Amino acid sequence: MSSRRVAPEIVDAVVVGAGFSGLYLLHRLRGLGFTTRVFERGGDVGGTWYWNRYPGARCDVESMQYSYSFDEALQQEWHWPEKFSAQPDILAYASHVADRFDLRRDIDFDTTVTAAHLDEAQGTWRVETDRGESVVARHLVMATGCISTTQMPAVDGLESYRGNTYHTGQWPHEKVDFSGQRVAVIGTGSSGIQAIPVIAEEAARVTVFQRTPNYSLPSQNAPMTAAYEDEWKRCYRERRAEMRYTFHGSLKDLNDVPARSVDEATRHAEYQKRWDIGGAGYLGAFNDLLTDQAANDTASEFVREKIRDIVHDRQTADALCPESHPIGTKRICIDSGYYETFNRDNVELVDLSDGAIERLTADGLVANGRAFAFDSIVFATGFDAMTGTLLAVDIRGRGGLPLRRKWEAGPRTYLGLMTAEFPNLFMITGPGSPSVKSNMMTSIEQHVELVTDTMAHMRDRGLALIEPERQAEDDWVAHVQEVANGTLFPRANSWYMGANIPGKPRLFMPYIGGVGPYRRICEEVVAAGYRGFRLHSLDAAAAAE
Repeated sequence: MSSRRVAPEIVDAVVVGAGFSGLYLLHRLRGLGFTTRVFERGGDVGGTWYWNRYPGARCDVESMQYSYSFDEALQQEWHWPEKFSAQPDILAYASHVADRFDLRRDIDFDTTVTAAHLDEAQGTWRVETDRGESVVARHLVMATGCISTTQMPAVDGLESYRGNTYHTGQWPHEKVDFSGQRVAVIGTGSSGIQAIPVIAEEAARVTVFQRTPNYSLPSQNAPMTAAYEDEWKRCYRERRAEMRYTFHGSLKDLNDVPARSVDEATRHAEYQKRWDIGGAGYLGAFNDLLTDQAANDTASEFVREKIRDIVHDRQTADALCPESHPIGTKRICIDSGYYETFNRDNVELVDLSDGAIERLTADGLVANGRAFAFDSIVFATGFDAMTGTLLAVDIRGRGGLPLRRKWEAGPRTYLGLMTAEFPNLFMITGPGSPSVKSNMMTSIEQHVELVTDTMAHMRDRGLALIEPERQAEDDWVAHVQEVANGTLFPRANSWYMGANIPGKPRLFMPYIGGVGPYRRICEEVVAAGYRGFRLHSLDAAAAAE
């Protein structure tokens, strides 16, 4: 008995990911008349907010600015309950958007894209999933997020530990009850800093293992007031237009004077004002904090003084004070009572700066030569950022070239949008774009609109393929590094540099030139007939080869 092979479905576009990028892509592509399939490895929409359900998970961009701007009715009708929104509210917003625009019917959930291979003769991508399905698409859009592949440290004995283990980036969907438990939290990056205060309120004892201290600023979070919400909604359209051309893609109070142009008292007062307001606006206190080391030293020392004022135990306070990198050159953390948590009797900090976690045991771990017993261990150890999720898919371009091989010395893109030898493969907020150094919602909308407008442009002119010119890609890669090297960012061993992943090439991955300047560059590229790209029909491409 023979079985007939079912031909793969053919669509205009396959989108990988149903976070905020994927949802907007689907909405835009539908409106432009493109047939689309969306594949999402999670069980519902939301992307990073679907997976990151750890206690205390919260956005570090103000709620009124962390939402879509493409639909006026949508932004007027939604109500955010807090100044900085918690994960459940952001996930509820993503679900509301999916319902409002009936997006779920074109999304395959619980489905992982495992491979995508270019068919050069046909000018299409053959996409394979872990469910055994193949789909052929003219365009492939990777909307997989910048921080969506978790990083687990290589620790001896992990398989022998008999307690509960959790990673902040893959948190269970049901509530985790730490009542009465001895809990270890490994890592003091953003997720650890958010989770530790909440876990400490519930657990019998929390032991925090810190390799490198990070700077954290208070969110000064508060319930959303009707007055503040109304102020934004009355002029949302105008403010959104302004946000698109700001440096960070959000509206912040930026003080356009150098830190050392004012006296110490004035400088201190400015830092205090911004500390009291809360949030990452602290880094806008002066215009040279990320370009001048001496200026940065003043901002860094102010925060270190705050830590010493807040934390009662001097040894603990000193261990929590960052000294190895300028403030802001690692992702700045925004917290709710983080430093105050170390004044609790049930919280202990273990400094690993001169030691290590040596191994896990059946009932805990050994660190700095000391044995600990735990009921649960929380790994707040971050992500293989920017490239990890892209390279987890077997993507192959011209001549069967694997993307992983092309990027073995670091990611190479033009505008963070495409990479040569991989025609019609788009990346939303990919390496080489402002992405994680911006309000992600602003950058997502800009990239989605650019990609979908490009697809419509090609369709309307009978063009089949688009890919970067190699020289344009080389020039952009050099420009991204040149701009980064004009700042203090490369002085930190950060995940922006890939430093948290053993063996990962060290180079600055996001574009630090600013959201507004980047948008203008993209606009100029399009206005010049897609300068730096090759657009052609399939027959012309074959003839050229």
